[in-house]
Amino acid sequence: MNKRFNTPGGRVFDTFNYMFLGLFGLVTVLPFLYIIGNSFATEAEITTRSFFLIPQEFSFSAYQYIFSSSTIFRSIGNSIFITVAGTLVNLFFTLTMAYPLSRKDFWGRNVVMNLVIFSMLFGGGMIPTYLVIRGLGLLDSYWSLILPGAIGAFNLIVVKNFFQELPAGLEEAARIDGCTDLGVLWRIVLPLSKPVIATFALFYAVGHWNNFFSALLYLSDSAKWPLQIMLRQIVLLSQGTVGDMSNMDPNFVQPPEQSIKMAVIVVGTIPILLVYPFLQKHFAKGVLLGSIKG
Repeated sequence: MNKRFNTPGGRVFDTFNYMFLGLFGLVTVLPFLYIIGNSFATEAEITTRSFFLIPQEFSFSAYQYIFSSSTIFRSIGNSIFITVAGTLVNLFFTLTMAYPLSRKDFWGRNVVMNLVIFSMLFGGGMIPTYLVIRGLGLLDSYWSLILPGAIGAFNLIVVKNFFQELPAGLEEAARIDGCTDLGVLWRIVLPLSKPVIATFALFYAVGHWNNFFSALLYLSDSAKWPLQIMLRQIVLLSQGTVGDMSNMDPNFVQPPEQSIKMAVIVVGTIPILLVYPFLQKHFAKGVLLGSIKG
């Protein structure tokens, strides 16, 4: 196989692949660079230049405008709490439900799976969901953002299928050593499931971090607003369509509306991007390689 790829045709193929992937990667990065560049641009440059990646004159006025309100830091703390707590709740319920469903000797397994699949096809809708949350007394609490989506049906099915592919010999050996079902899950299954846990932890975390509509529906106390709602308020304030500027520094001159929008995107995106490198290494890690061999 190595000789085949060392041929002239193989080298041309490799070169074409590298060029194509490089161009494709550049196309995906350009929008991010454009957003970052515009967030640091002045009003004159935004007006005169239709497209640029690096501004000629850097201005931090958009970020000063965003962070001039003390409530932005409180909203960041709220988002971090919702993301961390929500992700832990998601993983706990997803893993503990996926494991018994992966066992073929679990009574009623097919009935439960059919109900899970049914929930993927049909939903109650916004108003019934709101009425349920109100009836449970969850309005204006963080739990209204966490509990309704505690288990993602699609994620549950993927995790269940992953558990089914684990070597049965490992579980049998653990049971011979005296492990209970919880012991097998904690000591055998979960350590071997780091790739799927890391993947869905990131998916759940991104979902909680970007959750905007649920907070808009269920949270009326501004002190509990997550970052996404606060950033929305800042954009609306910059447009003069809602509220007033009483929380902003009165001596501060408002930057261009376009810069504020771009800076809001950066502020809302960077924190979750910083988490990705710590989980990415687990995505394709072959933790099962040789796991049942001596």
